[in-house]
Amino acid sequence: MASRLLGRCARLLCRASAQAPAAAGRLLPAVAGPAEIPKGKGWPWVTERVMFGTMEVTKENNPPAMPARTPLEDMVEKAVAPEDILVAWGKYGGNGNQAANALMKWAQLVLKTQGKFKEQKPDLMMDLRVQDMMRIVSQQVSTVWNSSLVSVLRTLWIIGFPPSDPVLTSVQTEVLWRIRRLTYKQLGYLVDWGANRKGHQDMAIVNAALKHLELRWIEIADTKTVSALISRGERMAPTLMDRLEDKALELAEGFSAEEIRKVCVSLAAQSRRCVPLLRALSYHLLQKPSSEFTTPLIMDMAFAYGKLNFHHSQVFQRMASELLPRVPELNSADVTRFAKSLGFLKWLHLPLFEAFAEHYVDNSQNYSMLQLCNLLLTFARLGFQPSKGDEFYTKVHCVLEESLSDLEPFLQTDVVWSLCVLQQAKPQYLIPLLQKNNVIKQSEGSPAHVVNYRLKLWHIATTLHLEHPGASDTRSSQSVLSLLDHSSQLSPLQSGLRETLLSLVGGKAEAVRTGVNTVYGWTIDGELVLDCENTPVDLSNIKAPHLPGGGGDQALPVGARRVAFLAWDFPNFGSKSKDLLGRFTMMKRHLQLAGFIIVEVPYYEWLELKTDWQKLAYLKDKLGKAMAEEMAK
Repeated sequence: MASRLLGRCARLLCRASAQAPAAAGRLLPAVAGPAEIPKGKGWPWVTERVMFGTMEVTKENNPPAMPARTPLEDMVEKAVAPEDILVAWGKYGGNGNQAANALMKWAQLVLKTQGKFKEQKPDLMMDLRVQDMMRIVSQQVSTVWNSSLVSVLRTLWIIGFPPSDPVLTSVQTEVLWRIRRLTYKQLGYLVDWGANRKGHQDMAIVNAALKHLELRWIEIADTKTVSALISRGERMAPTLMDRLEDKALELAEGFSAEEIRKVCVSLAAQSRRCVPLLRALSYHLLQKPSSEFTTPLIMDMAFAYGKLNFHHSQVFQRMASELLPRVPELNSADVTRFAKSLGFLKWLHLPLFEAFAEHYVDNSQNYSMLQLCNLLLTFARLGFQPSKGDEFYTKVHCVLEESLSDLEPFLQTDVVWSLCVLQQAKPQYLIPLLQKNNVIKQSEGSPAHVVNYRLKLWHIATTLHLEHPGASDTRSSQSVLSLLDHSSQLSPLQSGLRETLLSLVGGKAEAVRTGVNTVYGWTIDGELVLDCENTPVDLSNIKAPHLPGGGGDQALPVGARRVAFLAWDFPNFGSKSKDLLGRFTMMKRHLQLAGFIIVEVPYYEWLELKTDWQKLAYLKDKLGKAMAEEMAK
């Protein structure tokens, strides 16, 4: 603004000084003299130039003319084979920029027609015309345009020149010199193409490009650069990644489905759970047509959501509906991969999982043992039982009977535990895992890992004891059970339930147990014993086979029943569902087999109760219904 204002003032001053003598001559002819010398037309421009020093202000600012196209460039553009490029270069030759463009096109055509350079490089590089192009590029590298310079560096990387090669060194040095003058897109290309390079000079180029991108990130204005840079996030500073995520959120509407896939998979690989960005990308993914929902995209998006534990039911539903008709065409790896991702998300789509089970029945010979294990673990996690269970499990057992014992111990435990959830565990699967040597093997690792697998062994022992009493190995079971402890921090629902249970028995602490760790590997939130008149009785002297110590010495009164209260928190259910996950359905089954009447207290009912009176009335009502159902049986 200031420079424009000064320019206008200079013009006015120059015009005034040029017109003043003429006006004086007209008014006072006797004083003006016999003649008037006119000022030159260029004088005001000269004055203006003097005022602004080196700044040149011209009325016409024509852009520099582009150099005329040469026959070489026409032939290079029309070339369809590497030899066409070499013929054109041998016939016409050219300058450094033309040599760079010809070398790039030649390399592209070699890759397109002959494959990788490693197989053909010695013969290809011996051609004198190729050597001449590289010599011209090296000698005239300062005349190569920025875009061509960045691209020719990539070409030399693709060809596989050693770090000491003089041509490569010359181009690398020139790129480093010009790094400040490159556009953000060119800097992004250097980061994307050079991210995996190990050479010292290559790393210096990538680091310099990253440094300038961090300073100039506000210039980035296209989705392709953003997605490419986010995919290389492991090389970037956390501040730059944060800014790139902000930029991606700003440009989210313009992302293609493939770019959305690339960004989400990159975020998952780096464990960056940017919820606003994931929501925006999910919204725009839903707007894409079915033609863009390719099978690889669906697989990768499910992986990303599962890895980041990000839930978006509309996207899950869309992916499931798009994938369902294609299930017969999928291979075993795709089926198990997608099922495993949905298992992590705790999202059960019944028609799709039925199709997965049918796919296994039809193609069981194509499934590896590991893929079958992943499928069983997913079904158990979600508590899914195929409608054609007999056909499915017949083929599963045929494989497991031959190969289960060959599995790694921890995986074997996972598979057998999953069969326990699915009610498909056979005694011959269970007993070997409860032997002392196997228990010792699974005592290695981090404390959390050890506790997790010991708890699974406890559930396996409970399944053997309660569901296969004729085959139960009591000593093995007890040796496992005696080693375990499964205490955990209480949730607000559990705390509130235990307090209300104390009010339910009139404050008599001896009539209720809370937080009961049983020998079955499950924790009961509350336990009562009701006599034949549904009145709570003193628990302290009554035998309790479900307790590690066995309880008191008195038998259970005639007509009395044990009642277990179970608090079901939000994580106990599938996503957007009121169906319990497989682990907790097994818990209910085991406790019922152990002689308990189950009173379930789900979080979505408990949260509606605002006062202590409402909570107490709710528990009385639930208890009354449970006892009535038991009597009806």
